[in-house]
Amino acid sequence: MNLEIKQSILLNNLNYAIKGISNKNIIPILNCIKFELTNEGLYMTSTDNEGAIKTFIPTSDIEKVNNLGEVVISGRYIYEIIRKLPNDIIKIEEVIDNQINISTSNSSFSLNCNNVNEFPELNLDDSKTPIHMMRSDFKNIIKQTSFAASTQENRPEFTGINFKINNNILECTTTDSYRLAKKTVKLNDYLSESINIIVPSKNLIELERMLDDSDELIEIHIFNNKIIFKFGNILMMSRLINGNYPDTNKLIPNEFESILTLNLADFYQAIDRASLLTSEFDKNTIKLNFEGSTINISSNIPEIGHVEETVSALTNNESKFKVAFSSKYMLDALKSFDCDTVNLNFNGEEKPILITNPENDDIIQLIVPVKTY
Repeated sequence: MNLEIKQSILLNNLNYAIKGISNKNIIPILNCIKFELTNEGLYMTSTDNEGAIKTFIPTSDIEKVNNLGEVVISGRYIYEIIRKLPNDIIKIEEVIDNQINISTSNSSFSLNCNNVNEFPELNLDDSKTPIHMMRSDFKNIIKQTSFAASTQENRPEFTGINFKINNNILECTTTDSYRLAKKTVKLNDYLSESINIIVPSKNLIELERMLDDSDELIEIHIFNNKIIFKFGNILMMSRLINGNYPDTNKLIPNEFESILTLNLADFYQAIDRASLLTSEFDKNTIKLNFEGSTINISSNIPEIGHVEETVSALTNNESKFKVAFSSKYMLDALKSFDCDTVNLNFNGEEKPILITNPENDDIIQLIVPVKTY
């Protein structure tokens, strides 16, 4: 393999490829990036066996192609070298078997390569019925749901986002059993078969960081054991989580004893200030006391101090009640909404709190109250 390429173009693609490598890998080949130079251009692939990222630089973006070929290089070292080189033309040349030379007009590095045959074989072919969405829309789905996924590996299915598709309706759900986030989207593509899969949330969070907010499309290819996302010259693959996701629809009530409608920004800021006097030891607990048309929010750390906030609200009845919940969970839930007002839906002090947009039911956030006695 022998080519010359601008540092900025190579680094831009390496910024994606490096994300497919896990720092926890003890298998040397999984810490590498495969470079494959073909007549079409340069492919770079990385994998940790649970996922993979493949980027492509077309020949038109390469200054000069001298010899085709493929090499497997330590991802961390090639990335740091390219990152610290000036924005100049870089020459990458396989000088002898298992060694490459990376050079500019003033710098030269030699790196040992790994055996190409040891790099995992990856099937990254397309499916017959891909789903198409705007990148900005898919990015929002991840933002609005991923935070509620569990980080505890003892329930693997809870560490992922559950994707359900029936006809052209997509439901994305996450829960850690203390809170739940659900986003419903109408697709432009109709699927003849229903889909019910669990995608690791950590991989989707990484994907969200890679996506821009444009109206350009992302292609989603779903298989029995993996899912592939394609956008621009980038492909990302993720293995699916085995297991059955619980039927969370049973947890979401349709009727409520009390519904409070309040200004989202005012409520968020009040919770944010009250959260200053909470601690992880007591689950960041905040108490909410509603009476008349006023919400009283309070929290305290006995050895530090006490805080109270008041927020006005409209209500569907004259009931009064008290409830306690995690300020962190409430703030995470509120950040998922892009509206002026939200509804807080209650069925008593011990039943889950449902947070919704009064004008649109495409997002549902649910929080389980904290018992304070």
